[in-house]
Amino acid sequence: MNPTLHSRRIALAAGALALTVLASGVAHAQAPNWPTKPISLVVPFPAGGTTDVLARALAERLAQALGQPVIVESKPGAGATLGADYVAKSKPDGHTLLVGAVHHTIASSVYKKLPYELQKDFAPITTIALVPNVLVINAATPAKTVAELVALAKAAKAPLSYGSNGNGTAQHLIGTQFENLTGIGLLHVPYKGSGPLTTDLLGGQVTMSFDTITPVLQHVKSGKLRALAVTTARRSSALPDVPTLAESGLAGFDIGTWFGVLAPAATPKDIVAKLNTEMVKIIQSPEFRKRMDEIGAEPVGNSTEQMARQIKDETEKFAKLVKDAKVTIE
Repeated sequence: MNPTLHSRRIALAAGALALTVLASGVAHAQAPNWPTKPISLVVPFPAGGTTDVLARALAERLAQALGQPVIVESKPGAGATLGADYVAKSKPDGHTLLVGAVHHTIASSVYKKLPYELQKDFAPITTIALVPNVLVINAATPAKTVAELVALAKAAKAPLSYGSNGNGTAQHLIGTQFENLTGIGLLHVPYKGSGPLTTDLLGGQVTMSFDTITPVLQHVKSGKLRALAVTTARRSSALPDVPTLAESGLAGFDIGTWFGVLAPAATPKDIVAKLNTEMVKIIQSPEFRKRMDEIGAEPVGNSTEQMARQIKDETEKFAKLVKDAKVTIE
């Protein structure tokens, strides 16, 4: 055989082998058979709160779209950072996802040291919904307006208490801002989530909360809790007769809560893209929108890039609020 021709054949064979190996690697990275097992949606709060409700509404429809069970897994604690850390350190194969919230953008500034970095260790998928927070009190508390509540707090011999979903969460920061703007002192009582907080609020163990509308809406409608104001710039369609805090005399008050899904940072981009596509379809469907209306949530379903910008912007926004409020957790 011609030596030159033989050498060319060897080179071509080697090249073909290299292409095969490369193609195999790309195929592996793109995980064409994903998902290969049940998907876990990790909720960093106990069952019963807004995050849990949204996760379950999404899970049922996502399972149908992907052909695998989607399990909602609760991992509460440390102001939602324990569940976030668990997902950040999970295998980045698209089978373990975090149902995150605005709390995680706040935690970046509140905690002196976190075992993960939100913008570095996670790949945003999409924002599920925006949910207004609302100042609610136990119906036995003799206040019908924010002004009456402030007057009650100033006249009380001991500080009135407010519950939150944990140190460093949106509810904690809203409570601190409320104290600063009204000049009153409140006793902060942190809980692991909305479920136990709402139970104690109904039982009178705490006077008030600044939780999202979802876990308290039915109790407001039944008269067991009284809504005094929403914390966003606009009124909520779920409670249209309830004024904003700005309308109640606290000018410029505008803090709400977003909820979204994130994956570990190294998750293959095509899996993240597939998750975004399927989730956005679900979130923008009439059935899902109807469910969101029922719980006082505004469905979003944005792109991964839009969610990334949202996280960046809100991290910067809350860094300033946290500094001004002087909230720090070791």
